[in-house]
Amino acid sequence: MIEGRGLTRTFPARGGLLGRDPVRALRGVDFTIPDRGAVSFIGESGCGKTTLGRILSRLRPRQRETYFRRIQMIHQDPYSALNPTRTVEGILGAPLALRARQRGENDGWVRRRRAELLELVGLDPGFALSRYPHMLSGGMRQRVVIARALTVDPEVLVADEAVSMIDVSLRLGILRLLRDLRERLGVSVLFITHDVATARYLGPGGELYVIYRGQVVEHGRTDTVIGAPVHPYTQCLLAAIPVLAGIEQPGPQRPVPLGALDERAEPPGCLFEPRCPFAAPGCRSERPVLGQVGETAQEHACLYPERRAVVPVSAG
Repeated sequence: MIEGRGLTRTFPARGGLLGRDPVRALRGVDFTIPDRGAVSFIGESGCGKTTLGRILSRLRPRQRETYFRRIQMIHQDPYSALNPTRTVEGILGAPLALRARQRGENDGWVRRRRAELLELVGLDPGFALSRYPHMLSGGMRQRVVIARALTVDPEVLVADEAVSMIDVSLRLGILRLLRDLRERLGVSVLFITHDVATARYLGPGGELYVIYRGQVVEHGRTDTVIGAPVHPYTQCLLAAIPVLAGIEQPGPQRPVPLGALDERAEPPGCLFEPRCPFAAPGCRSERPVLGQVGETAQEHACLYPERRAVVPVSAG
């Protein structure tokens, strides 16, 4: 189990018209990643979810400690994540050679393990090993990225928008692979996304954290939060899910944020109040903290929580 408590991150002010004030990317985030668990962080661009993933995977200028090698990141862009001058054989061989020295294994182990990892992620070693990244499709490249992450036998995979730059027809295959790895290898998955549907597919029985401007505003079991959200921001995210014409119909309510996100504004009360379609006068002066919904395990940070049905439902 991995726990994070009170994570904060502020980016300093920079020059230019848009950089006069510092940006508070994280404001005391708490989370838990259970063994073999699936945890998703969702929110719009600029909410701090990628910053959290980078802190967790220790992508900083300082030297990485052995512990943090157990946490591997799957990057959003498979086109830039792989060295274009190396074949798949070289991309996987370098970390495996290091691993072999640590374990006292020989070159034969490296070759066998390289083939095992490619097969594990659904690639034919005979086809893939001699290929350079530009010879592979986007989906294949992302599978190589995942195989590379598995070379150090991680306990947690941090998937940052791992399917957003892949062709729509290939996304389900990558999501299915991540779910299978969780079940077969016992690896935990932290999925960072703005897409509620992918979070729901990846994390059956998992946990969902909704982040707004660096603060967790709602948390609970994935199906519970999606089916019965209580925070207006969560409801706005879910109401934005496209409706399939003739198959689904919109939820009874379709709340929409009242304005654009301003990352530098610091209202004295609730951070979401300037955009909240249900804001009350008290929201302008009092900042809510995360608390439980009744006697359930679901949590929210709203002064006036109300369950609203917003997810599209079957038209039949």
